[in-house]
Amino acid sequence: MVPWHRLNGQTWWTLGVICLASFLVMGHAAFAANTKKSVPDLGPAMRFVVVRSSAPGCEPTCPEWISAEGSIEAGTPALFKRTLKALGRRKLPVVVDSPGGNVEAALALGRVLRKNKLDIAVGKTRFTGCQPEAKDCNENDAKGARYFGNAYASGAICNSACPLMFAGGIRRVVGQWAYLGVHQITTTYIRTKLQYRTTYRVVRGKKKVLSKKIVGRKNAGSYKTYEMSKSVEKRLAAYLKEMGVGQGVLETMKNTPASTIQQLAPYDMLQTKLVTSLDAVDLLTAATLCNTDPVAPNCREVPAPAGDVVAYAKPAPDASVERETVQRADVGDMRFVLVRGRSFLCDPNCPEWISAEGTISAQTPERLRQLLDKIGGRRLPVVINSPGGDVLGALAAGRLIRERKLDVAVARTDFIGCEPDKADCTAEDGVYVGLTIDASGECGAACPIMLAGGVRRLVGPRAQLTVDSTGSEQQVKTYLKDMAVGPGLLVAIRSVPASRDRQLEPDMMLKVGLTTGLESVDEFTGPTICKSAPMPENCRVVPTSEVQADAPVKL
Repeated sequence: MVPWHRLNGQTWWTLGVICLASFLVMGHAAFAANTKKSVPDLGPAMRFVVVRSSAPGCEPTCPEWISAEGSIEAGTPALFKRTLKALGRRKLPVVVDSPGGNVEAALALGRVLRKNKLDIAVGKTRFTGCQPEAKDCNENDAKGARYFGNAYASGAICNSACPLMFAGGIRRVVGQWAYLGVHQITTTYIRTKLQYRTTYRVVRGKKKVLSKKIVGRKNAGSYKTYEMSKSVEKRLAAYLKEMGVGQGVLETMKNTPASTIQQLAPYDMLQTKLVTSLDAVDLLTAATLCNTDPVAPNCREVPAPAGDVVAYAKPAPDASVERETVQRADVGDMRFVLVRGRSFLCDPNCPEWISAEGTISAQTPERLRQLLDKIGGRRLPVVINSPGGDVLGALAAGRLIRERKLDVAVARTDFIGCEPDKADCTAEDGVYVGLTIDASGECGAACPIMLAGGVRRLVGPRAQLTVDSTGSEQQVKTYLKDMAVGPGLLVAIRSVPASRDRQLEPDMMLKVGLTTGLESVDEFTGPTICKSAPMPENCRVVPTSEVQADAPVKL
């Protein structure tokens, strides 16, 4: 002991030192197995890369996005903030592909997304030219961007902690080929033995601690729990509520063992508001976003490099050709064929429909009438895929569809066995075999006018509908009124400058009354609809599921 004496001489002090007092403490390490031992290998840490679309023909104005791929780690939010800081005021959507990782970091990422009002989609990016992991790559120099690529949904995942990050987006989309899954949180507790050096004084026989310093720490083991604690559950519930996401997501997490992943069905994600629409990554990254008016906020114009101006030039429209009669050279006149679905889920009672693909012409209404007369009184839905064409033809076809009380959906028909346009392709009893797909289905220019004739009108989550200044305005106005489509559609058509088009969002299509629902074409053609009660009119029983080819109905 070392005695100390105050200057006033009234009190005696004693200074003592206790060295290396040992204590065992238990720290809450992290959620989702964040320790180094016995941690599943989630692959490389998440990296953020700004990507410009390499879609043919989109230059000089192309969409851009942030590619976020890899596992979520403690330092990931800081990397994300650094990326956003470099972008300044630009708001680019995030395309994420992640197996999960650190929950705390995922919550932080979600809050950064929401604070910056960014959209997010589950998807991968296929890079062209320089790859993110490549060093000293100069392949894209002088092209206006470091990285180029295309976003796609197939095989993309957002699992474990990733959906918590995903919940922070403003618009949140997961395509039918992407995968979003949740499970129970794994919490790892780490025991640590700490050694302290404590300095104290003894005042009138009592110890007064002056300082306490850790001078050593030693790992004393760890253990995991696979059940969500009340405190963690409360925090996650508060976060999801903050993001406007229903508590059903949290319930699914709690009820799914940590050793498995529960994929969330599209309907469930929509019901719990985890997704804002049943669209795919194309909604945020498609090159057509930059052809609308106004262009999407993530579009950026890059002037052509010196000496390369011609590469970006687009031919001016021929002023002598009226816009409503312009048709694409790569798409033939619209043809109508009968199609039957084939699946073990429906045989021998499968749905049938009319496939309408191609450019609308003056002959389109008569061709449709011939097919409808051929099938008698059967009411089959029309699955349409068209870039547009003749406005007067679309008006007449739309009125015929309403007269026959037919439903219409925008989608592509993929044929099984052979294509109707092939010379050697025939169909048994005039019916082809195929399936419908929303992806790549389009309805542009005059096509929405024909669509408006349907009783029920659907544009699936991955289909695309665009409008432009079609002409024949008075006739279109009268027609839309007859079809009970609101004036908002005509306003949208008028707002599009000449030689441009505008993609309509699902909510907009509903608002103006152009569509009657946000469902996929499967509502009319899905293999299970014939098992419902009452059974739809377009279901038909055939003796065998083997549909061969014979004489096609092609008009």
